[in-house]
Formats: sequence, C-alpha cells, structure tokens
Amino acid sequence: METIIILVFVLGYLAITVEHSIKIDKLIPALVMMAISWALISLGIDSFTQWFDSANHGLVDGFASLGHESKMHIMEETLLHHLGKTAEILVFLLGAMTIVEIIDYFDGFSTIKSFIKTNSKRKILWIFAILAFVLSAIIDNLTATIVLISILQKIVKDRDVRIWYAGLIIIAANAGGAWSPIGDVTTTMLWIGKKVTTGHLFAYLFVPSLLCMLVPTFIASFMPAFKGTLEKVEVDTDKPKSKFSSTMLYLGLGGIISVPIFKTVTHLPPYVGMMLALGVVAIFAEIYSNSKFAISGIDSDEHKEHSSHSPVHHSLSKIELPSILFFLGILMAVAALESLGILFGFAGTLQDTMPMLGTELHGEGVSDLVVLLLGVGSAVIDNVPLVAASLGMFSEPIDNELWHFIAYSAGTGGSMLIIGSAAGVVAMGMEKIDFFWYIKKISWLALVGFLVGAVAFMFTRTLL
Repeated sequence: METIIILVFVLGYLAITVEHSIKIDKLIPALVMMAISWALISLGIDSFTQWFDSANHGLVDGFASLGHESKMHIMEETLLHHLGKTAEILVFLLGAMTIVEIIDYFDGFSTIKSFIKTNSKRKILWIFAILAFVLSAIIDNLTATIVLISILQKIVKDRDVRIWYAGLIIIAANAGGAWSPIGDVTTTMLWIGKKVTTGHLFAYLFVPSLLCMLVPTFIASFMPAFKGTLEKVEVDTDKPKSKFSSTMLYLGLGGIISVPIFKTVTHLPPYVGMMLALGVVAIFAEIYSNSKFAISGIDSDEHKEHSSHSPVHHSLSKIELPSILFFLGILMAVAALESLGILFGFAGTLQDTMPMLGTELHGEGVSDLVVLLLGVGSAVIDNVPLVAASLGMFSEPIDNELWHFIAYSAGTGGSMLIIGSAAGVVAMGMEKIDFFWYIKKISWLALVGFLVGAVAFMFTRTLL
C-alpha cells in the first residue's frame, strides 16, 4: 500500500510540473493526490507497521500491534493535527494577502514606486534582492515574497521580465529567512524546539545566508534578462486614488511586521497576530473609505448599495484562492507521506548509508553530505517534515552546529525548485510561473548560492 501511495504522489507531482502541457491547473492534481493518499491510508491502515507522530516528532511505539480502532483513532488525530497546522499557514497567508490587497486598493505601493528612481533592470534587481533578504528575516519569507511581488507587479510591466525578478526574490527571501528565528517555518521549528537560539543562529548563518543571496544575484546581474532599462508603467486610471496611500502602506506593512512581535509576547501562533493586524488595517481602511464617500457627496444609503466600494470586500475578492487550495493539497499530500514514516525513513537512510562521507559534525557523527542532501530533498519534498524527522533522529544539545546547518540547508535548499518552498509556491501562484522554466533559468543559480553558503558555513563553524 505504501508503494501505491508513493506512486500517487509521484504522478500528482508530475501533473503539477507539466500543468501548462496538459492544460490542467496545478490545484487539481494537488487536491486529488491529497484526497486519494489519505483515502488509501484509511483503507489500508491495518497493513502499516509504523506511524510518525508529528506532534512529538517521532514514531509511535508499538503501532503494528495496535487494533484497527486504535489505528483509525491515531490516523484521525494525525489528520486533524496536519489540517490544523496547514490551516495555520493558510489563514496566515490569507491575512497577509488581504492586507497587501487593501494597500493596493488605496494605491499604497505607489509610495514605494516613487522611491525607486532608476529604470535600470540591474539596479532594480539589487534593490529587490536586498529588500527580500532583509524583509524575510523580519516578516518571514512567505509574507516578504507576497509583498515584494505585489510591488513588482506595479513596477515591471512585462511579465516575461517580471518572472526573472520573482525567481531571484525567491532565492533572496529563503536566504534571508534562514538566519532569523521567525524568518522561515523550519527555522522557527528549531527555535521553538529549543535547538537553536537567536544569537547563535545569527552568528552561524548570517554570512552563509548573505552569500547565498549575493552570489546568485551577482551572476544574474550580468545575464541578458537584467540588461537595459524597464518600460514606464502606465498609471491605472480605474484604481481609486486616495490621499491615504502612504498612510495605508505604512499601516499595512507595520501590521505585518508586528506579527512576530505579537508572537514573541503572547506565544500564540503567527496567524492570530496576522488576524489582529488585518482587523486593525481593515478598520482604518473602512474609515478612510467612508470619509472618501462623504467627501464625494455619496450618502450612507447609497454607500450600502455599493458594497463593492468596501476596501475589505474588494480585497477579499482579489485573493488568489486557487493558490490557497493548491497549498492545501500539496501540504496535506506531503503530510500523508510523513505520517507513514516515509520521510522519516528517508532521512534515516541518508544517515545510515553515508555516515562517513563529508566532514563530520560534532555529536552523532552526522556527515555534512547528509545535511546537504536533506537540503536538496527539501526542494523536492516539503522541508517541514524533513526537519521534523531530524528533530526526532538527532539528540545534539541546543546550539550544536548540526542544528544550524540543518536550518541553513532546509531553509535555502527549497529554492532549487519552485515548489520546494512556501515562497516559491506563492510566487508560482501569483505569477503563474512554469515549473520547467524555473528549472532551466533559476534552479542552477539557487544551487550555486546554496553550495557557496554551505562552504561558508563550514568555514564559519571553525571560527566559532
């Protein structure tokens, strides 16, 4: 049964990669393989000999000897756990995307556009790469990617040029998220799991992460796609202009930035803070919108009839729901493989078959090559379960260099494929980037940056 489930995942994964050839939106195979995988698990639950407890990051003891009802109960609890974790990400994503759309409703991004005085493609590349690196460490790589691509859509008119920028934003955002405890989901897992501390994380990973961003950006700056100047973007006359543009931009971005602070103070999941930020931004948006109508001489009754003028309603209608459903499908499908212990076994196999390759880390004698392959694996399969598996496999103390290397590899390795990271998945949805285009044009840049950063980490740890 495990073989069949793996086959379903591979076929679904293949359908996602060739969506432009088969003319089927990627959300369809993602949802189908998710549903079929869990259905097969339910039907064949008695044939499975192991089960991965994601909540405790380890295999369930004596799972094979349990009865049918007990196994079904564990499966239902696990499914609910994964749905909850996935929902946290999706609700967070919905909140961030809505705030971005509210800012756009008031034409807030025109403020940032006015700061960018150059039309040089190369200079704009460096501006966005640096912004992605810094912002992702503050507001996490997922939200930074949403914000920057939204701004990019207002600046770069030609989509064929824009997707090149999006590809480099993915690399820079993932690199920036690796050295911050709130910059990437996997780094946050290690931080919450008391495997790394903020100070040591910065000391070990800032330089490797910076090089992981700088080297691909430097190489790309000499490529034909970034030579010359950009066309001037025409003003969108259909978008309502507002004197509140700058206010809404700073309020919206301030709300997003406040999320990690809220999490640190309250210890609540980030999506709670994001909903609070959305609520505050929405209040001001409605107030400013009402004042706009009052100035225009439109009475309240007529305003009610024009619900489309509500910035919140308008922003929610602009959300990319197909991207949200795709995210749901792919994360829950990966969760199925994780629950069966397949990903845990994959990480364990790497450790068992290649214990002597590469320079060994302290503690368990885990080789660098194993950690690097975990990074490569995170590009193919979601990095969250791979890091979860490593939490259960290794027992090094807090701030051991192994945990920092895992944080770097899992955080930046996903850039090598567009569906290897949350930032890539969002960019794929927002810009409809083709899977194979990304492999041909961007993946090798991500690989170069990943390897340069890894070498820098190996050098850095000798100094610490």
